[in-house]
Amino acid sequence: MGDDDPATDPLAFDPEWAYLKPMSDKISVDIVADLVCPWCWLGKRNWDQAVAQVPEVKVETVWRPYQLDPTIARTGQPYSDYMKAKFSGEATERWKQMRAYLEEAAPGAGIQFNFDAIPVRPNTLNAHRVMKWAGGQGQADAAAEALFKAFFQDSRDIGDPAVLTEIAGEAGLDTAIVGDLLASDRDEKAVWEEEVFFRKLGVSGVPTYIFNGRFAVSGAQEPAVLADAIRQAVQEPAEADDKDA
Repeated sequence: MGDDDPATDPLAFDPEWAYLKPMSDKISVDIVADLVCPWCWLGKRNWDQAVAQVPEVKVETVWRPYQLDPTIARTGQPYSDYMKAKFSGEATERWKQMRAYLEEAAPGAGIQFNFDAIPVRPNTLNAHRVMKWAGGQGQADAAAEALFKAFFQDSRDIGDPAVLTEIAGEAGLDTAIVGDLLASDRDEKAVWEEEVFFRKLGVSGVPTYIFNGRFAVSGAQEPAVLADAIRQAVQEPAEADDKDA
């Protein structure tokens, strides 16, 4: 979901698949997300629990970029000003309700949202570049967790290249290399093109989980719901395998 939408999207799969004999014990899941989306951090923790509930399935998780607001300046914008403008008038009550839900759900997921302490609403293009490089090193999950925690719990500006370099190091990446890459425009075009690809597929809110390129589940669904989606996915061949058949 976006940072302004509750996790209430209808499910896009049939739970009855969970009782059929699997065609494969391996699946690939794309998680389309933004690093400033609170539903995405909750969704990540739910996803981790879902994968743990289905240990017999080998799950490859691939993080994909999505910018909820790519129009924000690269230097960011004061968070309180941004949220007041976004949730003004009638939308104010809506945000209060969503915030209350997120803050209530957070402890159960082992996370903490410190919304009042967030200083900056950043542009997340650089954060997605870091995610891309982390993925190349097999550290995407660690980087995603570090970025979510830095923004929502530790009140760090994840649009600041210096801060991103520190977080990358915490996730196991080489800070010297990441610092040099962030000082360039390396992979900016690649990140944009990847985001556009998923938008053209119909992704309009995050998190969105795409299973084997065949079906999607939207929103920060409960672990049991996501686990059932994993069970369905093992019944279906991946899109590429289907084309090769």
